[in-house]
Amino acid sequence: MIILVGNMFYVYHLQSLSALNERYIGFTEDLKNRLASHNRGESTHTRKHLPWELVGYHAFRDRQTAIEFESYL
Repeated sequence: MIILVGNMFYVYHLQSLSALNERYIGFTEDLKNRLASHNRGESTHTRKHLPWELVGYHAFRDRQTAIEFESYL
């Protein structure tokens, strides 16, 4: 069993369920809340292609590494 202590930083990949060619890559510290935020239409970048589903994510212990990975994708 792996137990992580402290903050994790996530780079996530979303797929629109209404426009299958629309995808989104983002960064957050709270993955569950961020997905809910996208699906409430709170992001100007994803608002017009609701709803969204989580395709995958990568978790990082270091914030800067996560930001660089998001930029890479």
